[in-house]
Amino acid sequence: MKHIESESNTSLKQWKKLHTKKEREKSGTFLLEGPHLIEEAITSGAKLQHVIVEENFEINEAWLKEEFTLWSVPAKLMKQLSETEKPQGIIAVCEMMDQSEELIKKGGRYLLIDGVQDPGNLGTIIRTADSAGLDGVFLGEGTADLYNGKTVRSTQGSLFHLPIVKANLLDIIERCKEHDLPVLSTSLQNSVDMRETPEVDGFALIMGNEGAGVQEILQQQSTLNVKIPIFGNAESLNVSVATGILLYELQRNRT
Repeated sequence: MKHIESESNTSLKQWKKLHTKKEREKSGTFLLEGPHLIEEAITSGAKLQHVIVEENFEINEAWLKEEFTLWSVPAKLMKQLSETEKPQGIIAVCEMMDQSEELIKKGGRYLLIDGVQDPGNLGTIIRTADSAGLDGVFLGEGTADLYNGKTVRSTQGSLFHLPIVKANLLDIIERCKEHDLPVLSTSLQNSVDMRETPEVDGFALIMGNEGAGVQEILQQQSTLNVKIPIFGNAESLNVSVATGILLYELQRNRT
């Protein structure tokens, strides 16, 4: 185990830069915070480069079989490295996952995310997609960074459980249609109640920006526009809540 005492340590400075998207993309790495996320990463086979623990933190001995460099830091430096109010005593530097757009297949179930900007919403949506048993998630232009600390924490480890790919959503829609997958878009105009959607085997569901919804050009390319009925006085639903409702309805309605 290596020990760091100084704020001017080169490695510490580099890890702190990973709080920015620019440095994450440049290095191909991101930060994981807390035992749960690190356990999920190791279990899934993700590559950890470094694990940094606060002094006196008891690391899971099984993790020591992994090929990473172990460091210890005092509490004051852990607090600087952490992005949470109450650091959990352990942070890892993890390599980004290499995902391919070639995962689309006949009968598959996919989620297309169009411009969801809030990292917490994005993380929750990914966790929901994982829970609903989807085969992949595609992130369109304008969507929050998958490796933003808040996004990562909100996934609760689900980012390691299914393929998540940045992509041009128009291209993805075309590929889905080539595999006979109905493409469903959320919309309030020219749409049907989600309870009236036909039975499907696979599907691709498009969820849109928190305020503006799905872009019109994507709606036009979809097979069917759907909406969730509102029974009370609320104007709309949070996008992550709406995603959960629709995914589980579509799963229930599979042939």
